[in-house]
Amino acid sequence: MARIDELLDEVRATGPARPGAGELPALVERGALIVDIRPVEQRARDGALAGALVVDRNVLEWRLDPTSPHRLPEASDPDREIVVVCNEGYASSLAAASLRRLGLRRATDLDGGYQALMVIEGRQVR
Repeated sequence: MARIDELLDEVRATGPARPGAGELPALVERGALIVDIRPVEQRARDGALAGALVVDRNVLEWRLDPTSPHRLPEASDPDREIVVVCNEGYASSLAAASLRRLGLRRATDLDGGYQALMVIEGRQVR
């Protein structure tokens, strides 16, 4: 097994449950912050994630760390539920683990990522 696969297994086992694509509307309704970290090329190709805060992966920790002077206003509550979304649900698992290390204990990621949402919506998966 590759080390990255071991790391993914570890961070997924120690974090909050990963919601599925069908749970996204309920998460939004209860006030979870949905964070889209997909690169601009993937967002252009597949579409925007309605209601999500777009944050480039390379600045994610600075923008969501509640103690950072560079944080976004949406990231002022360390107890807010955060769901990170990437394309397929791999990079987002690592990103959510990084956010938990910063004290955002309720950070998790969308199982299957944006592609899982496309399946639910009946769009072609790339």
